[in-house]
Amino acid sequence: MLKICVWLLYCTAVITLVQSTSDSTNNSSISQPDSTTSNTDNTNITSPSVQGVSTKPSYATIATTSPIEQSNDTNGPIQLLPMVINTWKFPEANALAWRILRQSEGGLRQTRNAVVEGCTKCEQMQCDGTVGYGGSPDELGETTLDAMVMDGASMDMGAVAGLIGIKDAIRVARYVLERTTHSLLVGQAATNFAVAMGFRTDSLVTPESRAMWQQWKAENCQPNFWQRVNPDPKISCGPYAPKATPLSRWKEDRARSEYKIGNQHHDTIGMVAIDANNQIHTGTSTNGARNKIPGRVGDSPIPGAGSYADNEVGAAVATGDGDIMMRFLPTFTAVEAMRSGKTPKEAADEAVNRIIKHYKDFAGAVIAVNRLGQYAAACYGMPEFPFVISSPAEALAVKTVKCMPAITDIDILTLKKTL
Repeated sequence: MLKICVWLLYCTAVITLVQSTSDSTNNSSISQPDSTTSNTDNTNITSPSVQGVSTKPSYATIATTSPIEQSNDTNGPIQLLPMVINTWKFPEANALAWRILRQSEGGLRQTRNAVVEGCTKCEQMQCDGTVGYGGSPDELGETTLDAMVMDGASMDMGAVAGLIGIKDAIRVARYVLERTTHSLLVGQAATNFAVAMGFRTDSLVTPESRAMWQQWKAENCQPNFWQRVNPDPKISCGPYAPKATPLSRWKEDRARSEYKIGNQHHDTIGMVAIDANNQIHTGTSTNGARNKIPGRVGDSPIPGAGSYADNEVGAAVATGDGDIMMRFLPTFTAVEAMRSGKTPKEAADEAVNRIIKHYKDFAGAVIAVNRLGQYAAACYGMPEFPFVISSPAEALAVKTVKCMPAITDIDILTLKKTL
């Protein structure tokens, strides 16, 4: 009997010891997931035993930098919008447009105001004598103005050409856009429209522009834009009459430039403004080619030539020999190139290359900007081309791009076989 009692006591002790060991093991297995879960809630807390990585693949948390370090790191996309960009070194025009663009958050609803008032600034300053009143007199000594505004959302545009007696050319173009269903008004009729809209008439001729014209006349009207007429336009003023000659080849059938395009002789301000919602407007303004035949209109007020805008893709502006550029619609070409997937640089290059394929003595430039604010410029016929850009990433920066090297015709000589 005693042996039975001792046996029962032994068994009870063994069972108690086993249960105690089991409970300890269960408690330990429960506490470990709590610690791991805590690590997943805060990625900055890591397990030192695994050097920053959890041992369980479902958590796989890698140690990260602190929030302060992340905010100072430039690992995100650079903010490019809103932005304004314009041809040539006209920083005052860009500064005003940028100031207007920043009047609202992200430049919203300000892109039209920006390009109109930015270009107006150049008109008032008579930028390099090629924008606004008092510059580029025609053969009669008169100054006339061309301008355009284009809306990339609606694809609407308003333009004036050969505007007489009104200094605010691009503001009148805006009225054509907003107050009519037309696209382009010209000459005295455009002036009449401007007067009806409340614009004041004024002479666009200044003592300086009158002196330019008188000197040109004194130098036998050289250079000019006539060809195949009598008397010889290379040595004499008009009036001219047609000269009967056989049609010449295209290389001999090109108008001569009134001056050499370059840093001292600009011809147009072209401007693009884009807000944070990718709304785009473009604007242009010019007083045209110096010594032009009265009635001549260049590329600036022609959509797709002087400028083009499409919110779905981007925009482009052009400057240079307008009589040639308008034959190729370079800004439309650039925008469509970007639509097909090309970068702004590739698009600008394509627009210029298409021209110089036919006109190797051409001079001009194209700026292409996609809807995200990425931009590039291409030029030909001058050493370099300056332009101005303002954005959150670049506040009023003057940029310069080297132009494509000149293309010259190569004469191929046929070698004769000798015996």
